[in-house]
Amino acid sequence: MSDSAAISCTKLKKIYRVGFWGKKVTGLAELNLRVEPGEVFGFIGPNGAGKTTTIKTLVGLQNPTAGKAQIFGHPTGTPAANALLGFLPERPYFYAHLTGRELVRFYGNLHGRNGPELEEEIEMLLERVGLRKFESVKLSAYSKGMLQRAGLAQAMLNQPKLIILDEPMSGLDPMGRMLVRDLILEEKERGTTIFFSSHILADVEQICDRVGLVVNGEMKACGPVQDLLSQSVQWVDCVVSHIDANALEGTQMGTDGDRIRVRVSAEQLDEFLDSVRSQQGRILEVQPKRQGLEELLTDQMGLDIRQDDPKKMGVL
Repeated sequence: MSDSAAISCTKLKKIYRVGFWGKKVTGLAELNLRVEPGEVFGFIGPNGAGKTTTIKTLVGLQNPTAGKAQIFGHPTGTPAANALLGFLPERPYFYAHLTGRELVRFYGNLHGRNGPELEEEIEMLLERVGLRKFESVKLSAYSKGMLQRAGLAQAMLNQPKLIILDEPMSGLDPMGRMLVRDLILEEKERGTTIFFSSHILADVEQICDRVGLVVNGEMKACGPVQDLLSQSVQWVDCVVSHIDANALEGTQMGTDGDRIRVRVSAEQLDEFLDSVRSQQGRILEVQPKRQGLEELLTDQMGLDIRQDDPKKMGVL
């Protein structure tokens, strides 16, 4: 193998032709990406940024227009590369008449496996994803979160060296998200490389070794989370009471009875607190805030989520 990277993309480009006239739309614009073995890599960006296009290329569902992509040194889409992969798409479709156990067994059979060894691994996987009690229930009766967990079980089947997950937290309740986070960290402990996209940026910050931010098909930033984010205080959230809201400087974030939450810049803090004291107001809470992935994303997009609809931006 020519490359020790778990994932290597070099000047990866994808052009789509859409509409009657075949208008060219850029999905990826010479994307460069390298994921090291054993790391958890988060792939983030707004809707339409190129995340799913990249993932489809990595798992061999489409070919790039230009550039190359490799899995542990093997060209993507080849049997050698696919043998090292576990994959869960954003919207998995499973045969509804199968039970949870039958589903995982079906994928095991596709790997050419059967017999007691496979059945033991199926039991272990269903236990890990919390579906052991529902292994004999048909998938038609599963909730969206349960289907997502069943998909995770098949993605981990055969102990792949690389697991690629497209929006694995989508549709999960808080307990389901916690289970997926724990599974990702468990797989990391086993030495598995995890590559996943997500819009739930808090989860990305918690579990990723490195993050790649893609916007308009281009990699805008890539590195350890703490290296990408500013460590200085960006603003301060204050909660005050017993004061006229109209007399306050700063951005008011809401009220709860007599309590008023106000956001001020770090530079404005002393002046703001002096103003509250001078009006005999009460200072109930002062919370310094640092840049998070959401702010990094919106900075790279050149947008301000306080002035634009987050749903239109693809952030939420």
